[in-house]
Amino acid sequence: MAKQHYKLTKLELLLRIVLLTVGAGLVSVALEIFLVPNNIIDGGIVGISIIVAHLTSLPLGLFLFLFNLPFLVIGYKQIGKTFAISTLYGVVVMSIGTTLLHPVQALTYSPFLAPVFGGVILGIGVGLVIRSGGSLDGTEIIAILFTKKTPFSVGEIVMFFNLFILASAGFVFSWDSAMYSLIAYYIAFKVIDVTLEGIDQSKSVWIISKESKEIGDAIMSRLGRGVTYLHGEGAFSGGTKRVIFCVITRLEEAKMKSIVMELDPTAFLAVGNIHDVKGGRFKKRAIH
Repeated sequence: MAKQHYKLTKLELLLRIVLLTVGAGLVSVALEIFLVPNNIIDGGIVGISIIVAHLTSLPLGLFLFLFNLPFLVIGYKQIGKTFAISTLYGVVVMSIGTTLLHPVQALTYSPFLAPVFGGVILGIGVGLVIRSGGSLDGTEIIAILFTKKTPFSVGEIVMFFNLFILASAGFVFSWDSAMYSLIAYYIAFKVIDVTLEGIDQSKSVWIISKESKEIGDAIMSRLGRGVTYLHGEGAFSGGTKRVIFCVITRLEEAKMKSIVMELDPTAFLAVGNIHDVKGGRFKKRAIH
């Protein structure tokens, strides 16, 4: 039986295009209205493009497109058609956006405000593009290829590559610019996480307690969350243990811990971040 591929509905396709457009547009605003006029660069291919555009006095949008083009071909072969098309569209919008916004005067030349607001807007834009299944930078594709042949993770390779590029700003512009670039990059990195996960981020909770039934009942009644009981065996004691598993939001974490500590202060409690949750009856909501 042939495997059926999931096809996007017209509404989902429209939403993806809108998010890609808005995300790439925000990146253009961050670059041309906040970062580039203040000699602040981003990491990856974007950072290289800013440096080369400064040295050659040619449009930034030209290099954003040309430098990403080889990685689009690699991405098509290594990751897939959907990723390549989404990335190509995002890069084109970003390139055109930076070209159109280049004549616009920067909103601020403050060494504090430029990296902060530029980093926030950049992070939101990149996060929206990633959520839409695309990318605006070929660095991640390089990292995916390198991680297959090296002991380093994708994140470690990207971090090393970006630190090298950000340090280059010290030689091209000034060391102040390099340090401001690090600030903008860090802020953007954190904002990307918030954009991807949301403020109401999901968390997995594992609880081992002799009062597992009472804790499970309290979670269901006081938090309104479903729980699953798993049966485990202690490696040291050899005894059977009941393990509680449930999924909550970041806003419910404090209340969850107070419930566990109230019913069993000696309970084992582990809380971890979850990238995505689908299926079941889990629904994100705020605590009232």
